Amino acid sequence: MENTSPPENGVVLDVRGLTVTLSTDGRPNRVVDDIDITVRKGEVFALLGESGSGKSMTARAIMGLIDNGDVEATSMTLGSTDLLALSPEQHRRLRGVKVSLVMQDALSALNPVVSIGDQIVDLIRAHRPDSRRAALARAVELLTLVGIPTPEKRVHDYAHQFSGGQRQRILIAMAIALEPDLIIADEPTTALDVTVQAQILDLLLSLRDRLGMGMLLITHDLGVVMEVADHVAVMRTGRIVEAGRADDVLTRPQHPYTLQLLNAVPQDVSAAVEDDGSTPILDGRGLERTFRSGSGRRAHRVAAVAGVDLQLRSGEILAIVGESGSGKSTLARMLVGLDSPDAGTLRYRDEDVTRGRLRDRRILRRGVQMVFQDPYMSLNPRMTVQQIIAEPLAATRTGSPSSRRDRVAELLELVGLTPEMASRFPHQFSGGQRQRIGIARALALDPDVLVCDEPVSALDVSIRAQIIDLLCDLRERLGMSIVFIAHDLSLVRHIADRVAVMYLGHMVEIGATEEVYRNPTHPYTRSLLSAIPPQTRAERGMLSRRTRLTA
Repeated sequence: MENTSPPENGVVLDVRGLTVTLSTDGRPNRVVDDIDITVRKGEVFALLGESGSGKSMTARAIMGLIDNGDVEATSMTLGSTDLLALSPEQHRRLRGVKVSLVMQDALSALNPVVSIGDQIVDLIRAHRPDSRRAALARAVELLTLVGIPTPEKRVHDYAHQFSGGQRQRILIAMAIALEPDLIIADEPTTALDVTVQAQILDLLLSLRDRLGMGMLLITHDLGVVMEVADHVAVMRTGRIVEAGRADDVLTRPQHPYTLQLLNAVPQDVSAAVEDDGSTPILDGRGLERTFRSGSGRRAHRVAAVAGVDLQLRSGEILAIVGESGSGKSTLARMLVGLDSPDAGTLRYRDEDVTRGRLRDRRILRRGVQMVFQDPYMSLNPRMTVQQIIAEPLAATRTGSPSSRRDRVAELLELVGLTPEMASRFPHQFSGGQRQRIGIARALALDPDVLVCDEPVSALDVSIRAQIIDLLCDLRERLGMSIVFIAHDLSLVRHIADRVAVMYLGHMVEIGATEEVYRNPTHPYTRSLLSAIPPQTRAERGMLSRRTRLTA
């Protein structure tokens, strides 16, 4: 029988012995195995683990969204409501009223052909007999609460007209519209820049305090857990291997897997390459790239890169940091010859390769290769690993078919895979393995420079550490230079010899990594540094306070 009375004894969610079984190739697959969770009013309970550990399946089971598997539990209550006794229709009426879900990908979660205001109005009126006018007024109030500027105007806009951080705020506004007792936030900051991530976490905490909600935070980001969690449970292959107060779990871990996650925080590996006065391997002067946006009277030009100077020394790791839209990826495309600058010059080994002539492109693309952000999208799903890695060799007519096979086997071993994997397709690998394949492809032509565009932002913390270790090992073994593009400043500090900060197309600061981190000269650099999530539990709370002060 459905019961929506207030939670008793401060317990918002109590789950005992939850098991979720899915059918995989006709065989039962237990993706969540006998777990217990208790979330109290005003508390953040973090469910920490890597992709595939069962975190999101746990959230879907609580929300009543498992329709292709079996959900079993000793007990599962939301306040005084027995979730196991609810019909699908009763579950639907509960969602949004007593429990809400904030999903990871806001652009996919929001309807692209319905205005933001109408989506919030529909949500409210599905559960309450409000008039459309009253519901729209509530939508404006909610957008104001989550920090959307000029909400009375923006309420009529569509999802694509907002930034990533604003879209995430809109999802949060929808989640709190009916003031539920519990919010489940499933990786709510994974795809966001560090400053936007800090703002979203700060917003969630302030709403929790203001509305007295409980929060189940699902994440693989240890820094987020360090920042906000009161209690934490560590999941691995469907089971909770360690749980308790966050201070205890994060400072005195008992399980080897928890210790492995904590040790995956990057250690210092930069080699502090000195400027010996030699010619830079890459030398960009006054690089500019402008794009046209809109049409007709609304047409205008956007300076993606505006007068950037950049020099890369032999054997160094140069990090380029900044938020989305700062021009990092456009600069990367110019460095590898995928885009030509509108102005300025680019020299590779003192050869002018600025204008993208055929000869210049061949010189540049042999010597400078790119590792892309998304290991899922950057590999052709219809090609085998052998074909993917050998493609640059075939395109440049390098070697015979037999020598190419040998080269692919050599490259697979170099990146920590086995030659037997060459006959497989990308979907048969994990995300970390796919990124290793992308790196092997980039190494096929023995480049001097790797340009890595957010190569680990889509990966779990331990896989991220493995890829970083691999890149640094390749730098040492092969003597390569690396341009490492990122918005994760905590990661950059440990691997880069120098760091350059980009803001609105301009390079506002560049220097030795430790000097930039300890003595930033530009206000934007200081705001980025103030938003870095804590790397130890002792730092908890400091960053959100610094972010508010900076703002």
